[in-house]
Amino acid sequence: MQFGIFSVSDVSKNPVTGETPSEAERIRASVQIAKRADEVGLDVFAIGEHHNPPFFSSSPTTLLAAIAMQTERIILSTSVTLITTNDPVKIAEDYAMLQHLAGGRVDLMLGRGNTGPVYPWFGKDIREGLPLALEHYNLLHRLWREDVVDWEGHYRTPLQGFTAIPRPLDDVPPFVWHGAIRTPEIAEQAAYYGNGYFANNILAPNFHFKPLVNLYRERFAHYGHGTPEQAIVGLGGQAFVAKTSQEAVATFRPYFEGSPIYGTSYSLEDFRRSTPLSVGSPQEVIEKTLTFQEGFGDYQRQLWVVDAMGLPLEMALEQVELLGTEVVPVLRREMESRRSPETVEAPTHASLLAAKYGDAPPRQPTPNANRGDNLTGASPYQDTDPELAAAYPELV
Repeated sequence: MQFGIFSVSDVSKNPVTGETPSEAERIRASVQIAKRADEVGLDVFAIGEHHNPPFFSSSPTTLLAAIAMQTERIILSTSVTLITTNDPVKIAEDYAMLQHLAGGRVDLMLGRGNTGPVYPWFGKDIREGLPLALEHYNLLHRLWREDVVDWEGHYRTPLQGFTAIPRPLDDVPPFVWHGAIRTPEIAEQAAYYGNGYFANNILAPNFHFKPLVNLYRERFAHYGHGTPEQAIVGLGGQAFVAKTSQEAVATFRPYFEGSPIYGTSYSLEDFRRSTPLSVGSPQEVIEKTLTFQEGFGDYQRQLWVVDAMGLPLEMALEQVELLGTEVVPVLRREMESRRSPETVEAPTHASLLAAKYGDAPPRQPTPNANRGDNLTGASPYQDTDPELAAAYPELV
């Protein structure tokens, strides 16, 4: 079972002090939060992708690469990578590069995104969001598994003899999660490929995504990847922990009530009771999280948001510390004792490597060696367009 934290990368006003951090402060803070998560033994740090204010994370791979250089064991992931507005070729290359830099400590969660204006900013039509997601992932899946790809679809130019570089580390692609949205097609897609399915249900009522998780489990088995109990499920949530319930509620209340998303529409007591939000003592957060296992069945990844709503860095770091030292160790024991023997662990680079190669050494692709280089006397421009070659014969 993997436990960790994720961020939506919001730049929000602290409703207690009235101050709003700069983008630079929030970027530096996210690196510090990830480092603390690594130090206290959490398993995953994930960051979102946004291209509009009030968020800062427009380039998750850049941020995660910086974190990779300053951490040792934590898995670096995304709480969404936009499979719709990003070119799958660029995703394939960026995340393979990140995978190399992080020594394999990388996976990613794909999603359609829920910010309408982003689509035209990147030349896409939001009304095509679902077919975009399906087609783009089909291409991404192939780019990571085939050294040379011929491909033609509806939403980007065709590829002929294309090789995405670098190839995935050890020729093993990063594991992919598909972020839950309110359409069964994404659950179907995750199941078809045997990928993970993540219900990021921080804004939804308790167990709102249970029907989609169940559908994913059934279709995972239908496609021959294992039993429904062996499907790879992740859950999102939000937590605020303090030594006592009274302290947690009193400290968190001004941040909740000062949030334009929550405080103007809900009471903290109602939201705490009817959604996955966990606010309380370590024991209360443990008990709330155990209800997720009861409701959704055994699952493989639990992530919490701890830095939203304008919480200052010091408070977010304290949340990471409390989760890592007082909540997660108990949850590991409790959830393990309740798990079915059929349940599998979330894939990691090490487990995917062992599944593909066993004890044999992994393949180390060298795609450039097959294209010619100056060391062998072949032209590096041997595939140059004929018109360009005629205009610039020195290239060939």
